Amino acid sequence: MAQVTGEGARLLRGLQGKRTAEQRLRDEITRGAVVPGQRLVEPELGERYGVTRNSARLALDVLIAEGLVERIPNRGARVRVVSTAEVVAIMECCQVLDGLLSRKAAQNATDGQIDRLRANLGRMQRAVADHELLEYSKLVQEHHRLLTESARQTLASSLVERLQRQLVRPQFQLLLRPGWAQQSLAGLTRVVDAVAERRADCADMAARAQLQGGIDALLLE
Repeated sequence: MAQVTGEGARLLRGLQGKRTAEQRLRDEITRGAVVPGQRLVEPELGERYGVTRNSARLALDVLIAEGLVERIPNRGARVRVVSTAEVVAIMECCQVLDGLLSRKAAQNATDGQIDRLRANLGRMQRAVADHELLEYSKLVQEHHRLLTESARQTLASSLVERLQRQLVRPQFQLLLRPGWAQQSLAGLTRVVDAVAERRADCADMAARAQLQGGIDALLLE
């Protein structure tokens, strides 16, 4: 078999290429480096991320499934435009599910799972203190992953996971507002504390209140 040489030899391909393109594009959408409605052309993405065109296409497929990207017939892929009303509707659904999962986590989490939630909370605190908002956003996603793992409620976990993916960018935009990261951190701290203390009702209410703050902020725009 002939050895690939030149520029093509340096392109990431396969699973590694797909994951690289997927993560970098998700990060760019989250922080607004690519904006709603912007076209996403596979060869351009491949060149920008150093992956093959096929890897870029597979990454787009993942983000389409997450609701961050959409394909328009005869026009290709673009960053999905999500209205404020749709974001609020998604957050209202997440309120119910997050409340349930937090309640279940307070009832079902092992000591090890609580330790991991607290450790992640510590990383979130450092990220906010250092003004690392993109890192904080990723740690919030990790908080939700750890919480759903602790809850042991498979159906609610699968539903909220899909919805949460569509909120990554809007929630990051909220983090750019003065004081919002600190408010978000305070709310998540209350959730983790309630789970750790096995206070199921308080965990449920804290999780719902956390999202209500975001809903209220969006409705005031």
